[in-house]
Amino acid sequence: MGNAFEIRNLNVYYGQHQVLYDVNMNIRERAVTAIIGPSGCGKSTLLRCLNRMHDLQPGVRVTGEVRFKGRNIYDDDVDPMEIRYRIGMVFQKPNPFPKSIFENVAFGPRINGYRGNLNELVERCLRQAALWDEVKDRLHASALSLSGGQQQRLCLARALAVEPEVILMDEPASALDPISTAKLEDLILELKSRYTIVLVTHNMQQAGRVADETAFFLNGRLIEMGPTREMFANPREKKTEEYLTGRFG
Repeated sequence: MGNAFEIRNLNVYYGQHQVLYDVNMNIRERAVTAIIGPSGCGKSTLLRCLNRMHDLQPGVRVTGEVRFKGRNIYDDDVDPMEIRYRIGMVFQKPNPFPKSIFENVAFGPRINGYRGNLNELVERCLRQAALWDEVKDRLHASALSLSGGQQQRLCLARALAVEPEVILMDEPASALDPISTAKLEDLILELKSRYTIVLVTHNMQQAGRVADETAFFLNGRLIEMGPTREMFANPREKKTEEYLTGRFG
């Protein structure tokens, strides 16, 4: 497998304040990459660079390159909407639309002009998100009637419905109970055979359970990146070791 992303000399500024410094890293295709580090280290900022979510925030400036499948997504002739269809996102807090369960999944494909069978697509995505058996008898009930864990899996089904190549997850389990978290982690492991997954998490045990590779950030800089097992067992950098052993963070 090649790289889904090649990030070169990436810097991000919020107004005058620099948040990411000269980040250089590759993210492998069809693997789970975890981004870890203490609060405020730039994890979510990096994630939002990968599908140009920062375009939606005034005063944010991005320099450097984010190459997706070999093409810099910040080139002037790249359509950010197309990028966001190919690179889906699941946020920290479940954010279903105030519509039915069915409409949450069908919405994206429908406005995208999907020509296939919407019923089949909705069922397939809900099955992929391990939610179908729990909701198949109430597809027309409000998505807001679901539990937090179910809402998060619905948001994942919604992201899958536009057939992305990458799924970005920004602390997707932080608002979930342990049982829902375990379900979500099982799902991540299942989905990586078909999708590239980039996961921001403050939970190092979670990174250890699901990630093939892990990148450790501190104060806006990439300190170390490598295969998760190797990095957790034998970190190369002293700062990584101190973070992993709980000396700060």
